Amino acid sequence: MTDQPGANLYLSKGRRTKQPGVRLLHYWRAMWGIISRELWRFVTQRERFISALVRPLVWLFVFAAGFRAALGLAITPPYETYILYEVYITPGLIGMIQLFNGMQSSLSMVYDREMGSMRILMVCPLPRWFLLLSKLLAGTGVSILQVYVFLAIAWLYDIHAPWQGYLWILPTLMLSGLMLGALGLLLSSFIKQLENFAGVMNFVIFPMFFMSTALYPLWKMKESSELLSRLAQYNPFSQAVELIRFALYGQFNQHAFIYTLAAFLIFMTAAIIGYNPSKGMMTRKGGG
Repeated sequence: MTDQPGANLYLSKGRRTKQPGVRLLHYWRAMWGIISRELWRFVTQRERFISALVRPLVWLFVFAAGFRAALGLAITPPYETYILYEVYITPGLIGMIQLFNGMQSSLSMVYDREMGSMRILMVCPLPRWFLLLSKLLAGTGVSILQVYVFLAIAWLYDIHAPWQGYLWILPTLMLSGLMLGALGLLLSSFIKQLENFAGVMNFVIFPMFFMSTALYPLWKMKESSELLSRLAQYNPFSQAVELIRFALYGQFNQHAFIYTLAAFLIFMTAAIIGYNPSKGMMTRKGGG
């Protein structure tokens, strides 16, 4: 009788020591399941991969080549010499890839919500923030693969960066991809039907892209419009592009990092609070 309480205490301690490991394994299996599903969807949808590359390549080969003579750029950080317009626009096109991919991932989430698969996913005994973050990580991983393929093509086009930059850019791509994906997730939480998403995407994507430093530096905008330069300066997409630009040349832009991280936390928190996996299905039932 005297040994039994000790044995029970030992067993309860053993269970408690195993529980964290079991929970971590459960979290990992759920995350890997979500990520592998997104990767498999990406592999089977080859047109998605091709379309994600066609957009920036057209801008690089056509738009940038046409404006090369008119938009020569002086020495500005992080560049240490005069650069061609193609070199300047490359980080902006990387941001374009991640911006469109974040919106595309959000479009798939709206589709999954209408089909009911997101509601089934939310039933599992894991926090909502973890499930949504896993979806964002999957989409960000896909965008990083697209970015490195684009950089390889740009290398063949004689647009080179220091070789260390191709490694240092990886964590910045992770942060910028999460921030833009969280923005898309936040937008998807307000969209009730799949048909409305295309219009909202265009309303968000094009102003964010054109009112940013992706195509022109701030000092160039300031010469023509003070208001436009201010909007570009406070645009989260501009800060993500500048973070990528500096990392590609082995430099750390602290201001852009803090701004991008803060934008990610704000967008992610708002998306977690506002996301309703049954919104689309409820709308259909009400409309029917």
